[in-house]
Formats: sequence, C-alpha cells, structure tokens
Amino acid sequence: MTTLDGKVILLTGATDGMGRALAADLARAGATVLVHGRDPGRIAATAVEVAEAAQEAGNSRGSTPAVRSYQADFASLAEVRALAEQVLTAEPRLDVLVNNAGIGVTQPGDGARQESADGIELRFAVNYLAGYVLSRLLLPLLVSSAPSRIVNVASIGQQAIEFGDVQLTEGYDGMRAYRQSKLAQVMNAFDLAAELNGLGVTVTSLHPATFMPTKVSPAPPASTIAQGVAATFRLIAAPAEQTGTGGFFNGLEEGRANDQAYDSAARARLREISRELTGL
Repeated sequence: MTTLDGKVILLTGATDGMGRALAADLARAGATVLVHGRDPGRIAATAVEVAEAAQEAGNSRGSTPAVRSYQADFASLAEVRALAEQVLTAEPRLDVLVNNAGIGVTQPGDGARQESADGIELRFAVNYLAGYVLSRLLLPLLVSSAPSRIVNVASIGQQAIEFGDVQLTEGYDGMRAYRQSKLAQVMNAFDLAAELNGLGVTVTSLHPATFMPTKVSPAPPASTIAQGVAATFRLIAAPAEQTGTGGFFNGLEEGRANDQAYDSAARARLREISRELTGL
C-alpha cells in the first residue's frame, strides 16, 4: 500500500459507507485521519476502528493518536464554520481535505423537498455548500501545508443546474436535486484548481464507483465499496504528476463531467449564488 506517513487528512462523512472504509485504509497507510461525522456515537466507534487499523498495520504514533475526531452537522452552515475554526485552531497542518460527506436521492425525507437549518434546499446545502464553505475556510491551512490536496467525492450522476430555481422550489425532484448538487461540486473543483494554481494545492473531483452498497445508494449495488475506496485513495495518495489538478475522474480513469461544468459563465453564476447563500 502507498505510504502516507506524516500526512494529516480531514475526511468528512467518515462514519459510514465508503468514508468509514476509506478512513481505515488511510490509517493503515500511515496517515493521521481527522474523522468527521454528525453523530457522536458513530464518530467514537469509527475512531476506535481507525485507531485499531493503524495499530494493526504498525502505524501507531506513540503518544500521538493516528485519529482525531470532529463533529458537525452539514445541514447547518454555522456548524460547518465551527468545524473549520476547530481544525484551524487544533491542527498545525492539513495535507488533504476530502469532501466526502453527503446525502442521497431519497434519504433523508423519502424524496420530499427539505430545507437545511439555513433555509436552503437540503441536498444543495449538504452535498455542495457545506464542502464549499469548509474548503474556502481551510484554504490558508492547506496553502501553508503545501504540497496539499482537495478531493471532492462527487458522482457521474449530474444534471445541469437550473439557475432560475437552484433550490427547486417548483416541481421538486430528489434525483434532480442530487444531480445538481454533485455537478456543483465538480464545477467548484474546477474553479478552485484554477484559483490555487501555482500555490501547491491540487484539486480534483471524482465519481468513485456506481451504486455501492451504502445507505445513500438509490439502486441495487453495481460496484463494491472497495472499488470506491481504491479510486478515492488514488487521488489522495498518488503522485501529483499522475493525477494533476482540475480533473474529473470516473473511478480510476479520467472522465468527463456534464457539459455545464466546462461553461465559464455557468461557473461564474454558481460562484455568485454560493457567495450569496453562504455569506462568504
């Protein structure tokens, strides 16, 4: 396995599904994993698993734990901001930010339209805006830790954003909401890669695998969690000259996102909306 000795990696959505398996693999490879989750009990259980994985692989840090825990509900931008402040205060460096936390097409809410604590359509808020805010607030630490990386775990399931009704107040459809939020992640990654060019921070996004057996999958499994972990791990650990910056990957191979992602005017509109909704 590729060594990640000395790397500090913040993994959001680390307490379930692919995130939980990825956290353990990162620890086995020598990384210190910052485990993020929403539920304190699941965070604690995951932290134990990750620490055990590190010890089994001989990657203990003596008195320094191979895992540290952070709690935040991504349905609240105030909690996202608090998470960023906690990381900035407690962590002297951050080598990788993996924006993995998200919700699916039908869960929660059985496909009904829901809103976040900030009154924003829930899937757009959790899947996209939370990672947008976290990434921007942690940029100073990522730049000071360069070479460093941001990896957005998105999806090949994308749909062009309806800028006239981004929050889908009319004719809501959970699938469209999910697909819009995932495309927004990719578009933001493209923008961040350009913004950070030359600063030693690479930014990539990916579709890890199709219909893994997780609670957010809307269909029977077509891929394994291990496949998703392998694709995401590669963007975290492979040499930067292999992965580059600004790319979108479909599994282990470079892919193509929805056409709107390559439209500079559309990305500019998304930036404007993101700033308006988050106050950044």
